[in-house]
Amino acid sequence: MGMSTRIKGFAPPDERWQQMKTIWDACRAAHIDPPADVERFFDGAEPNPHGQEVDIPHREWQDDHRQGVEIQTDDIPENVKVIRFYNSW
Repeated sequence: MGMSTRIKGFAPPDERWQQMKTIWDACRAAHIDPPADVERFFDGAEPNPHGQEVDIPHREWQDDHRQGVEIQTDDIPENVKVIRFYNSW
């Protein structure tokens, strides 16, 4: 069993998040499905009050004595304020 490294970004709630959450809540209160763009915004899950988890593009990296992952800073979405690296076995 090997180890894998995951990288996730987190974007705190902002004005756009709050607008989408308002639509989500109104649709749920009316017992109707939210519009597709709102569903996509929240990845089909209940909105997280702490903000959104965002995939951070990255690639495996290694040289003769080391290995890891690297991220191009231009690939990080502007709304991401925290990047979390974690390992799983």
